[in-house]
Amino acid sequence: MVGVIGPNGARKSTLFKAILGLIPHQRGEILLHEAPALGQRAMMGYLPQLEEVTRDFPVSVADVAMMGRYPRIGWGRRPGPDDVAAVRQALDRVELLGQAQTQIGKLSGGQQQRAFLARVLAQDPHLLLLDEPVSGVDTTTQHAIFALLEALRDTGKTVVVATHDLNCVIERFDQVLCLNRRVIAYGPPREVFREDILDRTYGHHLMIVRVGDRRIVVADEHRH
Repeated sequence: MVGVIGPNGARKSTLFKAILGLIPHQRGEILLHEAPALGQRAMMGYLPQLEEVTRDFPVSVADVAMMGRYPRIGWGRRPGPDDVAAVRQALDRVELLGQAQTQIGKLSGGQQQRAFLARVLAQDPHLLLLDEPVSGVDTTTQHAIFALLEALRDTGKTVVVATHDLNCVIERFDQVLCLNRRVIAYGPPREVFREDILDRTYGHHLMIVRVGDRRIVVADEHRH
């Protein structure tokens, strides 16, 4: 599981959109399984930031999840039994099966985020690109989402998450990409989470404090 960190404006969302082929990239190649990613859109699941999603369409939670099957079904075709089963399984994994027929706009923000995550899960992608998936949700939902993402990682999925929660990255992620309009550093959190690297990433000083066997990132209010 890879965490992508950096300040606002670091181009984290831009990176995801370039991988998906939604915007052009200027140079280099974007490969998935050693082949151009552009031709493998069905293998990539994308969860945008919640504020980028239109939530007032008169569609049900199940309809939202079924949207994740369209890359596999093909436009103009009707969902089959396998698609319905995939949607039910996805909704069950995010604990929304009981709200399957509820209009998406009537859910809380945290429930809506889980519904859009179910859309990604229903697609069954090899690569998951999740842009701040726990933004605006309560602590219980955060833990549930990350536990689910860890389970997906353990099945062989590649999970890439843009997040501002640095301490979560330290504790839960295998790799971290520090980004600020360019790559500052990439590697395991134990190697990348150094004060000099975080200073270059964020443009201001962050301290790493040891509490027992844990490392915690905190703002240094005495240095700027």
